[in-house]
Amino acid sequence: MLDLALLRKQPEVLAQRLSKRSYTLDLDRFNDLEANRRSLQVETEHLQSQRNALSKQIGQRKAKGEDASDLMAQVASIGDALDAISKHNDAAQQALNVWLSQIPNPPHESVPEGHESEHNHELRRWGSPKVFDFEAKDHVALGEPLGLDFETASALTGSRFVLMRGAIARLHRAIASLMLDTHTQEHGYEECYTPYIVNGQTLYGTGQLPKFADDLFEISRDHATSRDERDPEHSQQSGARQASMRERWFLIPTSEVSLTNLVADRIVDVAALPIRLTAHTPCFRSEAGSHGRDTRGMIRQHQFDKVEMVQLVHPDDSYEALEQMLGHAEAILKKLELPYRVMLLCAGDMGFSAAKTYDLEVWLPGQQAYREISSCSNCEAFQARRMQARFRQRDGRPELLHSLNGSGLAVGRALVGVLENHQQPDGSIWIPPALRPYLGGLEVLAA
Repeated sequence: MLDLALLRKQPEVLAQRLSKRSYTLDLDRFNDLEANRRSLQVETEHLQSQRNALSKQIGQRKAKGEDASDLMAQVASIGDALDAISKHNDAAQQALNVWLSQIPNPPHESVPEGHESEHNHELRRWGSPKVFDFEAKDHVALGEPLGLDFETASALTGSRFVLMRGAIARLHRAIASLMLDTHTQEHGYEECYTPYIVNGQTLYGTGQLPKFADDLFEISRDHATSRDERDPEHSQQSGARQASMRERWFLIPTSEVSLTNLVADRIVDVAALPIRLTAHTPCFRSEAGSHGRDTRGMIRQHQFDKVEMVQLVHPDDSYEALEQMLGHAEAILKKLELPYRVMLLCAGDMGFSAAKTYDLEVWLPGQQAYREISSCSNCEAFQARRMQARFRQRDGRPELLHSLNGSGLAVGRALVGVLENHQQPDGSIWIPPALRPYLGGLEVLAA
């Protein structure tokens, strides 16, 4: 969420930064919301001042033994007026919060201008696309003899799902294990196991809600029983914010959501920073708006696995952490011996919560193209402000954390990369040395 103090002080500066994302900041709407809020605040302060003055007079009369019933009636009337204004105040603040919640993060000054992926900047490449001396196959043709089954998955569920059995399932698991072990043993991340279902407030904290509800899978809670439903006393003690959090459940689109929210509504000690977290989870996305795109194979699925990296850091360290996280994702591609390139995304191609993003794109011979396999983003304080995730400075002052997230990597797309880049003339798959310990020393995967 935008820094409201900065918006009030420098609205034109923020509007200019957001224009790089092709986003028009509606300052007239903001001014209207602010004018309404200030008017209610002035009226509240006026009534409170009146009530305080009357209360003083009541005390003086009572001290003299005089009747103060008329003044007490006025105080009661003012109290009723304040209660009414309080409701209007809450509504005004809610309207402001709703407006703010749909505004993206302003891009960092180093982010290039542009509106589409064609305007992204290629920074470097690693490895060279392999030239085969035979007719190369795509991952669907290579994977089906190894247990990749789209037909059965479609019968079980529908399109954009896959079933893996036997050798291909083992390879998929091996790739995920390599990623987790590398991040925990070499890069200093703590492995986590998180819920695959989160509530609406959790998704709000990382920026998926309310703007991107159509991209999520919402599930029914008709048969779920929460503690508050079992314990009315606990329910009464819970605040309105917690109540709203429990209203809706969603399948996670990425474990970034659950990992980042581990510090929601908390103040951590500065000595605990940086916090580095990783998790291997399935991810669920409706792929709204992707009709007709990547319908063959595993590139764009409703359910896919990902090993996620999250860092929660001191604001002074977040851009150094972004470069570090990018290197952690690159290390996996190098271990898998997959050619890739690093892209700096333009302002218009970044995610809603990101201030700066790097994409890693792996070379896929089956498509003769580089395709995204990881995004590493610095969200600065944007998510922390929504979550109220803070750290305590050594002098005792609380300050918002900076949050970063990155794919380390998308497991299914890494599997596609291994199949297509390491295929052999007979359709078998050469296994990179880094993966072999996870496959019992196997050097070649064959049907």
